[in-house]
Amino acid sequence: MSAVPPEAPKDCPLCPRLVAYREENARDEPDWFNGAAPSFGDANARLVIVGLAPGRTGANRTGRPFTGDYAGELLYGTLKKLGFAEGTYRADPKDGFKLIDAMITNAVRCAPPENKPTPAEITTCRQFLAARLEALPRLRVIFALGSIAHESVLRAHGLKPSVAKFAHGAEAALPNGRTLISSYHCSRYNTQTRRLTTEMFEDVMGRAKALIDA
Repeated sequence: MSAVPPEAPKDCPLCPRLVAYREENARDEPDWFNGAAPSFGDANARLVIVGLAPGRTGANRTGRPFTGDYAGELLYGTLKKLGFAEGTYRADPKDGFKLIDAMITNAVRCAPPENKPTPAEITTCRQFLAARLEALPRLRVIFALGSIAHESVLRAHGLKPSVAKFAHGAEAALPNGRTLISSYHCSRYNTQTRRLTTEMFEDVMGRAKALIDA
């Protein structure tokens, strides 16, 4: 097992720019979470969804991935529709919403300015992603939201990005019998521009469920 913990400390000091941004947000909004957002879900999950990073007013505010920003509406709605969640999602970590056989994490655990982590920050935080994936004994499918998450999952498994090009619906075999499935990110921009429709997202998530149930 990895010596690195699967969750970064809330006040993780490793990336100076992200620390400065976190401290700026804490000054402006002291009641927010303002820290490295922990993963959320089932510790025995067979499905892990990997996002890019916490949004400033999403997980950086609430402390739960994809909670409080638009992307969570489609993600959590789809997970519930496919049986990976129960309860009512209210964009509040106290809403009692629960994931079943699924977990959500991020390639970068701290909110970056303009939602854009640097390559160095992505690399630095990858140790926590690798440890998170290693700590899930039943993991079968990793669902990457966007190209950065896709690449980070590959590198966390010791693979070069060239072995599997990112595309919506792309699949790649990973070590230990795992499968990587990738999707366009369920961001407001992608859904409003129709680059990603609800049907497209449900289809590729449904493929992940089919692989798990096979």
